[in-house]
Amino acid sequence: MKISIVYGFFLPVPPALGGATEKIWFNIGRRLAQRGHEVTAFTRTWPNFPQHETIDGVHYHRVPGWDHTQQLWRNLILDFRWSLRVRRVLPRDSVVISHNINLPYLLRPPFGRHPKPVSVVIGRMPKGQVHAYGRVDRIYATSTAVANQARRENPRAKSQIKNLRNCVDWQAFQGADPAIKSTPIKIGFVGRIHPEKGLDLLIEAAAIMQKNASLPQWEISLVGPTEPTSGGGGKAFAESLQRLAAERGVRDRLVFTAPIWDPAILVKHYQSLTIFCYPTRAEKGEGLSVAPIEAMAAGAIPVLTRLECYKDLIEESEDGLLFNHRSATAAADLAAAFERIMTEADMRGRMSTAARAKARAFDYDSVTDDLESDLTELLIAFPDNSS
Repeated sequence: MKISIVYGFFLPVPPALGGATEKIWFNIGRRLAQRGHEVTAFTRTWPNFPQHETIDGVHYHRVPGWDHTQQLWRNLILDFRWSLRVRRVLPRDSVVISHNINLPYLLRPPFGRHPKPVSVVIGRMPKGQVHAYGRVDRIYATSTAVANQARRENPRAKSQIKNLRNCVDWQAFQGADPAIKSTPIKIGFVGRIHPEKGLDLLIEAAAIMQKNASLPQWEISLVGPTEPTSGGGGKAFAESLQRLAAERGVRDRLVFTAPIWDPAILVKHYQSLTIFCYPTRAEKGEGLSVAPIEAMAAGAIPVLTRLECYKDLIEESEDGLLFNHRSATAAADLAAAFERIMTEADMRGRMSTAARAKARAFDYDSVTDDLESDLTELLIAFPDNSS
């Protein structure tokens, strides 16, 4: 089958600057090509990347794009312009997998008539766009929470919505069990350094833990981009976190690190963690973050915000812990979760093993199986409009 994967307008592929979508679908595309499918990826032009090349059987067609901005309305306009550019070069005989807001309905009446199935992947909680996807053939949601919100936005599209979970290269993360590593115990966050990620709560929890002299040695690492072009909150926000850490007396406990783009180095970082914390406040944004899945694959125990999307990932007290970020005692609750893991060695070992096992269900090969099967069904059921 001929498949076109269309990425967003702002990050390069291969994922030289990270990006969960770019990383996931770069690897899914390779696997589809290995299975004999003709895969073309449409992504933005980038310095030193040729306009056309083939990597691991995937053909890359690069189209001029733009950097991400901090204004949603600007990003929507850029997405629309990008979608128009891509629409002009899409092969008409290919199944389309889109990661854009506007392209899916530009390929369907009244704006267009792409003769093969058109699908869209929704990786974050939808914000009204599903109303426009009534003629799209498949809507892939990365979690049950995203799927439920999509159905609420457009009940008539219920039959088109299907779960397609985010995924990782599970085997690449296997190594020594971090739960039995010697001290200091490492607590880690990997993601955008942005206000919506709740990193101030992590610092406040550290300040509470600092007062407990009976705890084993511990430290916290925060890894991720601060630049707005990479989705960060900017230099001023990053500096405000460092000031907060200093004010709370835990500056020496925290290690701020630039984003890790090299996959092998990132794997080693995850393998060094005992606990992975993702204290996001983005209730209307998070779909199912890939970072906790990667951490779990490496055996780190996840401590996450109690959001609906994480119900697909965490069975509480079995393979992770959840906390309520809205609570007046959120920082204390987060600190208590950390302390419980650090002081209960038997539970730490059990939860680490369970987290690793849970993450295996999110392996690339398993998800590619599901996607390939669904695309085949779509093509069989699709009317021949190629003439």
